[in-house]
Amino acid sequence: MATADSLATGQRSLGDPDFDYPLWPPLTAGCPRTGTEEISYPVEVDYAYDKVDPASLFAPAPTRGGLERWAPLLPPLHAPGLGEGATPLVEIEPGVYVKDESRNPTWSHKDRLNRCTTSAAVGAGAPGIAVASSGNHGASAAAYAARAGLPCVVFTGPDVPPNVDAFLNAYGAVVLPVPWEARWPLLRQVVERLGLHPVSNLTTTHTGHAYGPEGYKTVAYEIFQDVGVPSAVFVPTGYGELLFGVWKGFSELRRLGLTDRVPRIHSCEVAASGPLARAIELGLPAAHVTVGPSDAYSIASPVSGYRGVVAVRESGGRALTLDDRRLAEAQHELSRAGLWTELSAAAGLAGLRSLGEPDLSDGPVVCLSTSSGFKDLGVGTRRTDPVAPEWDAVLRRLRAAGLTA
Repeated sequence: MATADSLATGQRSLGDPDFDYPLWPPLTAGCPRTGTEEISYPVEVDYAYDKVDPASLFAPAPTRGGLERWAPLLPPLHAPGLGEGATPLVEIEPGVYVKDESRNPTWSHKDRLNRCTTSAAVGAGAPGIAVASSGNHGASAAAYAARAGLPCVVFTGPDVPPNVDAFLNAYGAVVLPVPWEARWPLLRQVVERLGLHPVSNLTTTHTGHAYGPEGYKTVAYEIFQDVGVPSAVFVPTGYGELLFGVWKGFSELRRLGLTDRVPRIHSCEVAASGPLARAIELGLPAAHVTVGPSDAYSIASPVSGYRGVVAVRESGGRALTLDDRRLAEAQHELSRAGLWTELSAAAGLAGLRSLGEPDLSDGPVVCLSTSSGFKDLGVGTRRTDPVAPEWDAVLRRLRAAGLTA
């Protein structure tokens, strides 16, 4: 896999931009000079922006699948891809678009991140990768590890849905269901003792992998190519990596002179946790919260990270929290528009609907939908009652559904 096209130059602390580091090795535990026992600050990848040819890079391309399309503004892509990205932007009503990330190879946005993190593992010569995940991240990491010929260890929760468990195992990953609070400590031990490359968080507050959110920038690039700069983007939010990546992508477009503004980036968290909303309310770089009951398990996080604060603050966005009822209403609306989503993935549209009529005065709005309904709790448990093979029985069922002659 050729990597010469990358213009990445190093890593820079978000806690203090005066602290920078070489591009290799990838920093997987945040900035080593700004963190404290209570707060960890992430790093981001920096680029030789003066060497980017914006007209060429953002010109229409005959084929758009695969992150190599954006190689100059990504870390080196040492690992082979699976055709990630180039997901459709579906207009569900005038001026309201849904970016459907379920069309990625493992049916979630995590494929953009894992193309970059697995590339980091390959570039660093790691013997394999390890991840702590409730589902989407683990499945994606397992797929990209398999594609790169690397073993993958996935620490997941004890109540992982059977469909997700099967998904993880299909790629040959070592799947280890453990209590939620044990996932990160065990992940750190696997990294320290076996030398596996971590593609998820290792720190007290969330920092994650330095290279991961870079893959998420491509969501912004694709939106820009399809509709320009929207007035706002609504993002389902757990740890805030996708939120930050979308903000950074639009910020780079402005830096390159392709636009003069960045859309408002709204975080959409589940009300049962909402650590980012809590951090912003208290003026903190990150926060810990107690997670209440919610079926939106993919984004019900007990901890936030500084990336999310940066994205919301710098874009002028809002930190929204949404209960399961509002999420279910948005999920139903998406289904009626032909989009089957996980409950967590409906948070973007739920966030938009929570604000009333969309403000389209500055352009369209985009809601990210992050993953397929296949990942939801309870999938596969419903059984439709059989109908007798007689017209009267069929007619009764049709009438019950509102279909009449």
